[in-house]
Amino acid sequence: MANLAPLERLRQLMLETPEEQQQWVLNAAREKLRELAEALLKRYNVSAGTRVVCGSLLAELSKEPGAMAADLIVCGARGESFIRHLLLGSTAERMLNETKRPMLVVKQPAHEPYRTLLVPVDFSPSSSQAIEHARAIAPNADIVLLHVFEVPFEGYLRYVSVDEDTVNHYRIIAKQEAAQKLFALIKETSLPLNAAQLIVLHGDPSLRIVEQEQELNCDLIVMGKHGVNMLEELFLGSVTKHVLAESQCDILVSV
Repeated sequence: MANLAPLERLRQLMLETPEEQQQWVLNAAREKLRELAEALLKRYNVSAGTRVVCGSLLAELSKEPGAMAADLIVCGARGESFIRHLLLGSTAERMLNETKRPMLVVKQPAHEPYRTLLVPVDFSPSSSQAIEHARAIAPNADIVLLHVFEVPFEGYLRYVSVDEDTVNHYRIIAKQEAAQKLFALIKETSLPLNAAQLIVLHGDPSLRIVEQEQELNCDLIVMGKHGVNMLEELFLGSVTKHVLAESQCDILVSV
């Protein structure tokens, strides 16, 4: 039996004015949000407000947190449109360039409180902030502080045929300096030594962060917003964006 209902609804829409069509879309969105809010209340006992607005996605998302004095933005890692994601990147990735507030990107269904937090640090001011946000969002979770270092000009040293022993010597020095900075960061943030696992690794930060996430079975990565340099954003992408794309667990971007 042929279902002509969709054709009938399309015919009705064609007869409506643009204002009427917009109102129909808004009403449909409000109904979906209402159903979602009811589901949250029923399943998690969380009372959620709802709001529907018209306009450019990123522009409206940038305005709303300020208008509501929100402390945290929570969004999914992927939107519904696969093609839009390929061409423009996910909404979460694009929001990284705009947000002035911490943003939690959810990749996994919620099933229990966060147990193990991976906090990559680079000793910039955002590192202390990331630790504070990690302790605030999951005060009872285990914290892993990770610093990934690279030997300055290592590629050039190899290019000019510096021997491997000398390169390894520079690596040892760089690792020792990173460890000292890591202890200083813990002291600065008043994080008890027995409250965190400290890891210092050599290599590419993006790869090492994702490796440690999987090896340590972390369920949340807390990291600062990187890639301030425009050329880095244009040609390489920031470390945070790489981790956002490749990791399996949730990510809290500390701003």
